[in-house]
Amino acid sequence: MSIELKGMKTSRETEGASYNGYVMLLVLLAFFALGVWDFAANLPPQGATKAQKLGFVALLVGPILGLCFVAAGFFMIQPNQAAVLTLFGEYRGSERREGLRWVWPWIIRKKISARAHNIHSDRVKINDVRGNPIEIACNVVWRVADTAQASFDVDDYKEFVNIQIEAGLRTVGSRHPYDDLEGEEVTLRGSADIINRELLEELNDRLRVGGVVVDEAGLTHLAYASEIASAMLRRQQAEAVIAARAKLVMGAVGMVEDALTKLSQDNIVDLDDERRAAMVSNLMVVLCGEREAHPVVNAGSLYQ
Repeated sequence: MSIELKGMKTSRETEGASYNGYVMLLVLLAFFALGVWDFAANLPPQGATKAQKLGFVALLVGPILGLCFVAAGFFMIQPNQAAVLTLFGEYRGSERREGLRWVWPWIIRKKISARAHNIHSDRVKINDVRGNPIEIACNVVWRVADTAQASFDVDDYKEFVNIQIEAGLRTVGSRHPYDDLEGEEVTLRGSADIINRELLEELNDRLRVGGVVVDEAGLTHLAYASEIASAMLRRQQAEAVIAARAKLVMGAVGMVEDALTKLSQDNIVDLDDERRAAMVSNLMVVLCGEREAHPVVNAGSLYQ
């Protein structure tokens, strides 16, 4: 499911125009040096007139204003960080170059982290495709790929991510059954790779509008809801018992068949159909019984 913003202009990140901050730092030092020189060279003497004092102050205004103007434009970009530049509400690009940068003071800088974020979602109670209530949670690793979309296409991109993670988890969880009860190919419990891949694709489709990319997503918790957990546990136990008994019976049938074949091939004993059936019955009871067999020693003939 992809979120479409109909009727709204979609933003796209462009490179911002900023200047090397270290060069502008030299300009700042130049204004500072000029101010110090003006102060030292034009310091009015004792008993100076009011006009001389006003002239001295006027000489210092220029360097001070220049100093303040240059100092107001500095900002710093750390690794995997970006600054979104706006001028009177108009987007003027994003700056991703690391280090000390400088822009005109009237340009607003909003910093956004482009580092990977890790979110472990809360446990969400949903119904699987068969209507069984289950509890599910996931872990998501995401990062901002387009700073313009994250800043201007959604109101709060972090809150947007949290909400869409829960929505995507509900969508994927409701597509499949919890367990393979009727021969389903994909289940939440038995097809972790497929489910995680679907969740990754679902979240990327949903978060693309906010300039966010999901690098990894996977389920961290999956269980039946408390109100049906005991019933489903008994059902799973019954299925396990049935499967075990079926395997035991198939193995016993093979062992009985091999025993009768070996007896016939080696001419150990010649059994008619009635005695063969009795031997099969006895062997099946011994092999499939849950209790230890107690043999009865026959002191007479085979038919007594």
